[in-house]
Amino acid sequence: MKQGKSVQVLGTVMLALTIIFCILPFLSMFSAAVQPQGSTPEGIQFTAHPHWENFVDAWNMANITPLLISSTILVIVVVPCVVIFCSLGGYAFAQLRVPFKGLFYMLFVVGLTIPFETLVTPLYYEISGMGLLNTRLALMPPLIGLNIPFGILWMRSCFEQMPRDLIEDASIDGAGYLRTLRSIQLPLALPSISSLGILTFLATWNQFLLAVVLENDPNKRTMAGALQAFVGQYQTDVVLLNAGALLIMAPTMILFVFLQRYFIRAMLAGPVKG
Repeated sequence: MKQGKSVQVLGTVMLALTIIFCILPFLSMFSAAVQPQGSTPEGIQFTAHPHWENFVDAWNMANITPLLISSTILVIVVVPCVVIFCSLGGYAFAQLRVPFKGLFYMLFVVGLTIPFETLVTPLYYEISGMGLLNTRLALMPPLIGLNIPFGILWMRSCFEQMPRDLIEDASIDGAGYLRTLRSIQLPLALPSISSLGILTFLATWNQFLLAVVLENDPNKRTMAGALQAFVGQYQTDVVLLNAGALLIMAPTMILFVFLQRYFIRAMLAGPVKG
Protein backbone atom coordinates (compact mmCIF):
# COMPACT_ATOMS: atom_id res chain seq x y z
CA MET A 1 0.00 0.00 0.00
CA LYS A 2 2.79 2.39 0.94
CA GLN A 3 4.70 1.45 -2.19
CA GLY A 4 1.65 2.25 -4.31
CA LYS A 5 1.31 5.68 -2.69
CA SER A 6 5.02 6.34 -3.22
CA VAL A 7 4.72 5.52 -6.90
CA GLN A 8 1.66 7.78 -7.17
CA VAL A 9 3.45 10.67 -5.44
CA LEU A 10 6.53 10.20 -7.63
CA GLY A 11 4.40 10.16 -10.75
CA THR A 12 2.60 13.33 -9.66
CA VAL A 13 5.89 15.11 -8.97
CA MET A 14 7.33 14.09 -12.33
CA LEU A 15 4.16 15.22 -14.11
CA ALA A 16 4.23 18.57 -12.29
CA LEU A 17 7.89 19.12 -13.20
CA THR A 18 7.17 18.27 -16.82
CA ILE A 19 4.28 20.75 -16.93
CA ILE A 20 6.44 23.46 -15.36
CA PHE A 21 9.26 22.94 -17.86
CA CYS A 22 6.73 23.07 -20.73
CA ILE A 23 5.00 26.22 -19.49
CA LEU A 24 8.08 28.22 -18.49
CA PRO A 25 9.19 29.08 -22.07
CA PHE A 26 5.71 30.34 -22.94
CA LEU A 27 5.51 32.40 -19.74
CA SER A 28 8.90 33.89 -20.52
CA MET A 29 7.85 34.78 -24.05
CA PHE A 30 4.53 36.23 -22.91
CA SER A 31 6.11 38.33 -20.17
CA ALA A 32 8.64 39.68 -22.68
CA ALA A 33 5.93 40.37 -25.27
CA VAL A 34 4.05 42.82 -22.99
CA GLN A 35 7.11 44.85 -21.98
CA PRO A 36 7.79 48.35 -23.40
CA GLN A 37 9.16 48.23 -26.94
CA GLY A 38 12.90 48.71 -27.23
CA SER A 39 13.58 47.21 -23.80
CA THR A 40 15.57 44.03 -23.18
CA PRO A 41 13.54 41.72 -20.90
CA GLU A 42 15.46 39.26 -18.76
CA GLY A 43 13.79 36.17 -17.38
CA ILE A 44 10.12 36.21 -16.39
CA GLN A 45 9.01 39.65 -15.25
CA PHE A 46 5.56 41.16 -15.57
CA THR A 47 4.88 44.86 -15.73
CA ALA A 48 2.04 46.65 -13.95
CA HIS A 49 0.95 48.16 -17.26
CA PRO A 50 1.21 45.46 -19.95
CA HIS A 51 1.56 46.77 -23.50
CA TRP A 52 -1.07 44.77 -25.36
CA GLU A 53 -0.57 46.95 -28.41
CA ASN A 54 2.70 45.11 -29.00
CA PHE A 55 0.76 42.25 -30.59
CA VAL A 56 -0.92 44.65 -33.02
CA ASP A 57 2.41 46.32 -33.83
CA ALA A 58 4.05 42.93 -34.33
CA TRP A 59 1.24 41.86 -36.67
CA ASN A 60 1.61 45.03 -38.75
CA MET A 61 5.41 45.16 -38.68
CA ALA A 62 5.77 41.57 -39.91
CA ASN A 63 2.90 42.02 -42.38
CA ILE A 64 1.42 38.77 -41.13
CA THR A 65 -1.89 38.96 -43.06
CA PRO A 66 -0.49 37.88 -46.47
CA LEU A 67 1.71 35.29 -44.74
CA LEU A 68 -1.36 33.89 -42.98
CA ILE A 69 -3.13 33.62 -46.34
CA SER A 70 -0.08 32.01 -47.95
CA SER A 71 0.35 29.46 -45.16
CA THR A 72 -3.37 28.65 -45.19
CA ILE A 73 -3.34 27.98 -48.94
CA LEU A 74 -0.25 25.82 -48.52
CA VAL A 75 -1.82 23.77 -45.73
CA ILE A 76 -5.10 23.34 -47.61
CA VAL A 77 -3.21 21.78 -50.54
CA VAL A 78 -0.41 19.85 -48.80
CA VAL A 79 -2.27 18.19 -45.91
CA PRO A 80 -5.10 16.54 -47.94
CA CYS A 81 -2.63 15.37 -50.60
CA VAL A 82 -0.32 13.78 -48.03
CA VAL A 83 -3.22 12.14 -46.16
CA ILE A 84 -4.77 10.72 -49.35
CA PHE A 85 -1.52 9.49 -50.91
CA CYS A 86 -0.24 7.98 -47.66
CA SER A 87 -3.55 6.29 -46.85
CA LEU A 88 -3.65 4.63 -50.27
CA GLY A 89 0.05 3.80 -50.21
CA GLY A 90 -0.04 2.45 -46.67
CA TYR A 91 -3.03 0.26 -47.55
CA ALA A 92 -1.22 -1.09 -50.62
CA PHE A 93 1.96 -1.88 -48.69
CA ALA A 94 0.05 -3.52 -45.84
CA GLN A 95 -2.55 -5.64 -47.61
CA LEU A 96 -2.13 -5.74 -51.40
CA ARG A 97 0.20 -7.85 -53.48
CA VAL A 98 2.41 -5.28 -55.17
CA PRO A 99 5.43 -6.28 -57.32
CA PHE A 100 8.73 -5.32 -55.66
CA LYS A 101 6.79 -4.11 -52.63
CA GLY A 102 9.72 -4.73 -50.29
CA LEU A 103 12.09 -2.70 -52.48
CA PHE A 104 9.71 0.25 -52.73
CA TYR A 105 9.12 0.18 -48.99
CA MET A 106 12.85 0.27 -48.30
CA LEU A 107 13.15 3.33 -50.53
CA PHE A 108 10.63 5.14 -48.33
CA VAL A 109 12.56 4.04 -45.23
CA VAL A 110 15.77 5.40 -46.76
CA GLY A 111 13.94 8.65 -47.46
CA LEU A 112 13.48 9.13 -43.73
CA THR A 113 17.21 8.87 -43.09
CA ILE A 114 18.26 11.66 -45.50
CA PRO A 115 18.93 14.97 -43.69
CA PHE A 116 16.50 17.62 -44.86
CA GLU A 117 19.24 20.25 -45.26
CA THR A 118 21.01 18.17 -47.93
CA LEU A 119 17.91 18.32 -50.14
CA VAL A 120 17.44 22.09 -50.14
CA THR A 121 19.99 22.93 -52.85
CA PRO A 122 18.90 20.17 -55.30
CA LEU A 123 15.27 21.14 -54.73
CA TYR A 124 16.09 24.75 -55.57
CA TYR A 125 17.46 23.80 -58.99
CA GLU A 126 14.66 21.33 -59.64
CA ILE A 127 11.95 23.86 -58.83
CA SER A 128 13.80 26.51 -60.85
CA GLY A 129 13.99 24.14 -63.83
CA MET A 130 10.25 23.53 -63.60
CA GLY A 131 9.61 27.28 -63.74
CA LEU A 132 7.89 27.30 -60.35
CA LEU A 133 10.47 29.33 -58.44
CA ASN A 134 8.98 32.30 -56.54
CA THR A 135 5.40 31.10 -57.11
CA ARG A 136 2.88 29.70 -54.64
CA LEU A 137 3.33 26.28 -56.27
CA ALA A 138 7.05 26.23 -55.44
CA LEU A 139 6.55 24.89 -51.93
CA MET A 140 3.71 22.45 -52.57
CA PRO A 141 5.40 19.53 -54.41
CA PRO A 142 8.51 19.48 -52.15
CA LEU A 143 6.45 19.55 -48.94
CA ILE A 144 4.14 16.82 -50.20
CA GLY A 145 7.10 14.65 -51.20
CA LEU A 146 9.03 15.26 -47.97
CA ASN A 147 6.07 14.26 -45.80
CA ILE A 148 5.12 11.13 -47.74
CA PRO A 149 7.86 8.72 -46.48
CA PHE A 150 6.85 9.13 -42.85
CA GLY A 151 3.16 9.04 -43.77
CA ILE A 152 3.56 5.79 -45.71
CA LEU A 153 5.26 4.08 -42.76
CA TRP A 154 2.65 5.48 -40.36
CA MET A 155 -0.36 4.32 -42.37
CA ARG A 156 1.20 0.97 -43.29
CA SER A 157 1.58 0.18 -39.61
CA CYS A 158 -2.02 1.23 -39.07
CA PHE A 159 -3.49 -1.00 -41.79
CA GLU A 160 -1.35 -3.96 -40.72
CA GLN A 161 -3.15 -3.93 -37.36
CA MET A 162 -6.65 -4.03 -38.82
CA PRO A 163 -8.86 -6.93 -37.58
CA ARG A 164 -8.52 -9.77 -40.05
CA ASP A 165 -11.98 -11.14 -39.22
CA LEU A 166 -13.70 -8.03 -40.59
CA ILE A 167 -11.60 -8.07 -43.75
CA GLU A 168 -12.32 -11.77 -44.37
CA ASP A 169 -16.04 -11.29 -43.74
CA ALA A 170 -16.11 -8.41 -46.22
CA SER A 171 -14.29 -10.54 -48.79
CA ILE A 172 -16.80 -13.39 -48.31
CA ASP A 173 -19.65 -10.91 -48.85
CA GLY A 174 -18.12 -9.95 -52.19
CA ALA A 175 -16.51 -6.64 -51.26
CA GLY A 176 -13.42 -5.78 -53.28
CA TYR A 177 -10.30 -4.04 -52.05
CA LEU A 178 -11.60 -0.53 -52.63
CA ARG A 179 -14.98 -1.27 -51.03
CA THR A 180 -13.25 -2.81 -48.00
CA LEU A 181 -10.94 0.18 -47.72
CA ARG A 182 -13.76 2.73 -48.00
CA SER A 183 -16.39 1.06 -45.85
CA ILE A 184 -14.38 -0.75 -43.16
CA GLN A 185 -10.74 0.19 -42.89
CA LEU A 186 -10.80 3.97 -43.36
CA PRO A 187 -13.37 4.50 -40.56
CA LEU A 188 -11.25 2.37 -38.22
CA ALA A 189 -8.11 4.27 -39.27
CA LEU A 190 -9.61 7.70 -38.54
CA PRO A 191 -7.43 8.40 -35.44
CA SER A 192 -4.25 7.56 -37.37
CA ILE A 193 -5.39 9.64 -40.33
CA SER A 194 -6.22 12.55 -38.05
CA SER A 195 -2.86 12.37 -36.28
CA LEU A 196 -1.04 12.20 -39.63
CA GLY A 197 -2.97 15.29 -40.72
CA ILE A 198 -1.96 17.13 -37.54
CA LEU A 199 1.72 16.24 -37.91
CA THR A 200 1.69 17.25 -41.58
CA PHE A 201 0.00 20.53 -40.67
CA LEU A 202 2.70 21.28 -38.09
CA ALA A 203 5.52 20.42 -40.51
CA THR A 204 3.98 22.60 -43.22
CA TRP A 205 2.94 25.55 -41.06
CA ASN A 206 6.32 25.75 -39.32
CA GLN A 207 8.39 25.34 -42.48
CA PHE A 208 10.99 28.09 -42.65
CA LEU A 209 14.16 27.11 -44.51
CA LEU A 210 12.49 25.82 -47.67
CA ALA A 211 10.19 28.85 -47.82
CA VAL A 212 13.12 31.26 -47.61
CA VAL A 213 15.07 29.41 -50.33
CA LEU A 214 12.25 28.94 -52.84
CA GLU A 215 10.35 32.21 -52.32
CA ASN A 216 12.01 35.60 -52.89
CA ASP A 217 8.75 37.43 -52.20
CA PRO A 218 8.38 37.65 -48.39
CA ASN A 219 4.59 37.78 -48.74
CA LYS A 220 4.51 34.30 -50.31
CA ARG A 221 6.45 32.61 -47.52
CA THR A 222 5.06 30.80 -44.49
CA MET A 223 4.11 32.29 -41.13
CA ALA A 224 7.47 31.22 -39.68
CA GLY A 225 9.15 33.56 -42.15
CA ALA A 226 7.57 36.52 -40.38
CA LEU A 227 10.22 36.28 -37.67
CA GLN A 228 12.73 37.77 -40.09
CA ALA A 229 10.91 41.09 -39.88
CA PHE A 230 12.05 41.59 -36.29
CA VAL A 231 15.72 40.83 -36.92
CA GLY A 232 17.52 43.82 -38.38
CA GLN A 233 21.10 44.19 -39.53
CA TYR A 234 22.26 45.91 -36.36
CA GLN A 235 19.60 45.25 -33.72
CA THR A 236 16.65 43.06 -32.83
CA ASP A 237 13.48 44.17 -31.07
CA VAL A 238 13.17 41.37 -28.54
CA VAL A 239 9.74 42.51 -27.36
CA LEU A 240 8.15 42.46 -30.81
CA LEU A 241 10.02 39.27 -31.67
CA ASN A 242 8.35 37.46 -28.77
CA ALA A 243 4.96 38.95 -29.59
CA GLY A 244 5.30 37.86 -33.21
CA ALA A 245 6.43 34.38 -32.22
CA LEU A 246 3.34 33.95 -30.03
CA LEU A 247 1.10 35.08 -32.90
CA ILE A 248 2.76 32.58 -35.22
CA MET A 249 2.35 29.72 -32.71
CA ALA A 250 -1.29 30.56 -31.96
CA PRO A 251 -2.87 28.58 -34.87
CA THR A 252 -0.98 25.39 -34.02
CA MET A 253 -1.90 25.72 -30.34
CA ILE A 254 -5.57 26.26 -31.22
CA LEU A 255 -5.50 23.23 -33.53
CA PHE A 256 -4.01 21.08 -30.78
CA VAL A 257 -6.70 22.17 -28.30
CA PHE A 258 -9.49 21.08 -30.64
CA LEU A 259 -7.84 17.86 -31.88
CA GLN A 260 -5.88 16.82 -28.80
CA ARG A 261 -8.02 13.69 -28.35
CA TYR A 262 -6.82 12.22 -31.65
CA PHE A 263 -3.27 13.51 -31.24
CA ILE A 264 -2.75 12.12 -27.73
CA ARG A 265 -4.39 8.81 -28.62
CA ALA A 266 -2.06 8.41 -31.59
CA MET A 267 1.06 9.44 -29.67
CA LEU A 268 0.37 7.11 -26.73
CA ALA A 269 -1.02 4.09 -28.52
CA GLY A 270 0.70 4.40 -31.89
CA PRO A 271 -1.34 3.76 -35.04
CA VAL A 272 -4.90 2.80 -34.25
CA LYS A 273 -5.76 -0.78 -33.56
CA GLY A 274 -8.99 -2.38 -34.58
